[in-house]
Amino acid sequence: MSNADIVMAFIQAWNDMDWDTVENAFAEDVFYHNIPMEPIEGKAATGAFVRSMNPQAVNWEVLNIAENGDVVLTERVDNFVMADGKELSLPVMGTMVIADGKIKVWRDYFDMATFTSQMAG
Repeated sequence: MSNADIVMAFIQAWNDMDWDTVENAFAEDVFYHNIPMEPIEGKAATGAFVRSMNPQAVNWEVLNIAENGDVVLTERVDNFVMADGKELSLPVMGTMVIADGKIKVWRDYFDMATFTSQMAG
């Protein structure tokens, strides 16, 4: 399985809202930075953050994916229906570093104003 395949399986787990599989994709010492928010370190803390989102539906659309060694880049549109019924569609550029088949580093870059305007609406 290529590193891009690992990332695509991770994205499918998000779309399936299979939080156990999402969390299992992380290395124990994963570093997650949802930029511009504060970073999170460790599998348990990152898994807890993911679960705290509690969406009703998820559909991450991968527009482009590139793999260079242990680094996988994704250009995505992350679509959510949140617990309160609000719909969120967020353009994201993601970087993941894969080590031993697990996500060791995950950075997502997005525009906070786009996020907050949709959450407020």
